[in-house]
Amino acid sequence: MLKKAGLILLLIIIFGVMVVFSYLNTGDVEVNLAFISVTTSISIAFTLTLVVGWLLGVISMGLYALRLVNERRTLRRALHVSESEVSSLRSLPLSDAD
Repeated sequence: MLKKAGLILLLIIIFGVMVVFSYLNTGDVEVNLAFISVTTSISIAFTLTLVVGWLLGVISMGLYALRLVNERRTLRRALHVSESEVSSLRSLPLSDAD
């Protein structure tokens, strides 16, 4: 409940900052994207930059998480093999107990 309220409060604060930023920066900026040139307002350019950066961060963290999941699966499999080997060795009788 508290976590949800904090998230809603954070979103309201971000929205408020975006509104103030848009109100104070009404000028236009020309963005040159190698093959095309786009003229847009400063606030839209910054918002798009923020969204693209956020998406790239989410993608990179997702790839890292997938790599960790794969490593964890490999380690669990190796652990299972080692545990079954130890279990089979414990069930063997001692041959040098004369």
